[in-house]
Amino acid sequence: MSRPFNRPLTLRDVSEASGVSEMTVSRVLRNRGDVSAATREKVLRAAKTLGYVPNRIAGSLASQRVNLVAVIIPSMSNMVFPEVMTGINRVLEDTPLQPVVGITDYLPEKEEKVLYEMLSWRPSGIIIAGLEHSDASRAMLRASGIPVVEIMDTDGTPVDAMVGISHRRAGREMGEAILKAGYRRIGFMGTKMALDHRARKRFEGFTQALAKGGVEIADQEFYSGGSALAKGREMTADMMARTPDLDFLYYSNDLIGAGGMLWLLEQGYDIPGRIGLAGFNGVELLQGLPRRLATMDACRAEIGERAARIIVGRTAEPAEEVENIATLTPTIDRGDTLRQV
Repeated sequence: MSRPFNRPLTLRDVSEASGVSEMTVSRVLRNRGDVSAATREKVLRAAKTLGYVPNRIAGSLASQRVNLVAVIIPSMSNMVFPEVMTGINRVLEDTPLQPVVGITDYLPEKEEKVLYEMLSWRPSGIIIAGLEHSDASRAMLRASGIPVVEIMDTDGTPVDAMVGISHRRAGREMGEAILKAGYRRIGFMGTKMALDHRARKRFEGFTQALAKGGVEIADQEFYSGGSALAKGREMTADMMARTPDLDFLYYSNDLIGAGGMLWLLEQGYDIPGRIGLAGFNGVELLQGLPRRLATMDACRAEIGERAARIIVGRTAEPAEEVENIATLTPTIDRGDTLRQV
């Protein structure tokens, strides 16, 4: 018999799936009692497949939710997710709900661990970055019985609700704007994309737009770790030494773009005449630079606000009608580094 989406899993579900008693399941999950290795493995495998998370709230409170919203994001070390958190806080501050943050460092196995720990405290809702998760994380999200809002990206199918932008469309529109401005020898610099799915989708959209215009990327370089500003300077210097006839550089984020722009200005390049530049994210802090970098706003604060409103609406008594799927529309800011058409 199928389980309704909004009913949390119980020991009975794990018991039925593993073919052992609820008492045995309880002993295994609490790591107590004399249970054979084979039975323990069977129970743990069933629990992971189902997405079952034991309840850490004991006694008479065990059936209740706490007024916490789990917010699971990859990083707080850049300027992207603090703005998302600002949007979330703006909505939750007038409610009994409080956000609690977990960081995954873009690692699926760390996301599993953070999600497991947070769900064990029975939060009222989950806001989690991205649509790509491990099978175990996806199972836990589906089994949670609470509102789940996946944020930042709408190029895919959510577990429950999603709020974000289409990153493929964002990359495609920037590619079209660059070609329309007359640039043809284009280099790309960005983070390594194996685990940054949103950057990968922007790159896919970007290269598709160029291909449609009969242009291929002339040079590309990817980095991981280190200061983004310093990496932008370093990669730009290396790329211009390798491919000096480039007339446009597209960066996967504004910080490496800012580093590249500072290096080019120091070298005396005419921007945007000799060479044009663009980044992504619309980071306000960079507006004090000698030139305004062309960029695209990722709607970060609005994404946080919309996600929090979904949680607030669906946990209200009675639940409010909310829009569970929201695709926002970012806009290009040509700044001083993308020729006006």
